[in-house]
Amino acid sequence: MTGHLVSVSRFAVKGLPGEVMPSAALKEGHGIVNDRRYAFALAGTSFDPAQPRPLPKVKFLVLMRYARLARLAARYDDATTTLTIESADGPGATGRLDEAEGRAAIEGGISGFMGDDLSDPVRLVQADGHRFTDVSVVSPRMMEAVSLINLGTVREVEGRIGRRIDPRRFRGNLLGDGIEPWAELDWIDREVTIGGVRFRGALRTRRCAATEVNPDTAERDIRLPAELLRNYDHPDLGIYLDVCTDGVLKPGDPVRPPSADR
Repeated sequence: MTGHLVSVSRFAVKGLPGEVMPSAALKEGHGIVNDRRYAFALAGTSFDPAQPRPLPKVKFLVLMRYARLARLAARYDDATTTLTIESADGPGATGRLDEAEGRAAIEGGISGFMGDDLSDPVRLVQADGHRFTDVSVVSPRMMEAVSLINLGTVREVEGRIGRRIDPRRFRGNLLGDGIEPWAELDWIDREVTIGGVRFRGALRTRRCAATEVNPDTAERDIRLPAELLRNYDHPDLGIYLDVCTDGVLKPGDPVRPPSADR
């Protein structure tokens, strides 16, 4: 069954809400430009931008541990490296991330927003060629993978647990529809084509406590990992895709699953 691409999103800063994009240019072996390019390192996290190495996500400010991050909105301008953070709870912050003053403004804004949730200030970190993806710890190639969520699967889970599930909970780069529920879990090590870009199914996505957080209220209102385990005997939803060719993705592109022959 051929599906279609509903949306393309990137998350410039790990842990912050993403941005829906009109299109995304991809290169072989590389994810979406500026996706998870930055992160807020917690106090005590040692990260050397000259020699970056993947670290567990608990070393950073992430939704899994800090639900109130869902109350923010973030916009990143590629041309100027300007990050703008807006909050429904008070003042936001803006700053150029290629300038010390701009980074300090963003760090101060986040620390002020988090308040007593953080005992120490955070530090904005970045390194050329490095992404703060959850699966960066698996391999350098996996660090560049993009994540796909099948909306058909999300709807099937909704029916099973009797709750509406906003797909933003899963923080996927790509949302696809018109695909059989759970079919994507059978795409591992097989070729998938979206628009004119070829991918290889690389890894199932194990869901964590970040998916418990309602993206509108910032409340933990559905224990999705537990619900997945209870109903399906696994905590997975969505997959990571390895980018195999250059190309441009845009909403409406056909999603062509692997052929029946393995």
